[in-house]
Amino acid sequence: VQLQASGGGSVQAGGSLRLSCAASGRTFYAMGWFRQAPGKEREFVAAINWSGDTTYYADSVKGRFTISRDNAENTVYLQMNSLKPEDTAIYYCAADRIKFRAQLEKADFGSWGQGTLVTVSS
Repeated sequence: VQLQASGGGSVQAGGSLRLSCAASGRTFYAMGWFRQAPGKEREFVAAINWSGDTTYYADSVKGRFTISRDNAENTVYLQMNSLKPEDTAIYYCAADRIKFRAQLEKADFGSWGQGTLVTVSS
């Protein structure tokens, strides 16, 4: 599956952005968002199972970010509220290697989009 992330931009602290990840085909895969800040390793942000009824978040974004999906549109979203300067990073979406995986926590993300830059100023 090919993935195209979009929606990044520059906002002030406390602002909001919504990222989108469009897939080339039907997305019967768990999907995730990851980010990589300058000089740091890539880290997990959020994930959602193939049907959209199970989600998982990194502690650093819990309560501020919401992952969702529209399978009819083959798109996954990341709504980011109350943004902080430390959220500045390139955000990547990714798809699990296996369709219809029952356990989200076992997702193995093997397909990656190109990334979209989010910059939060103080």
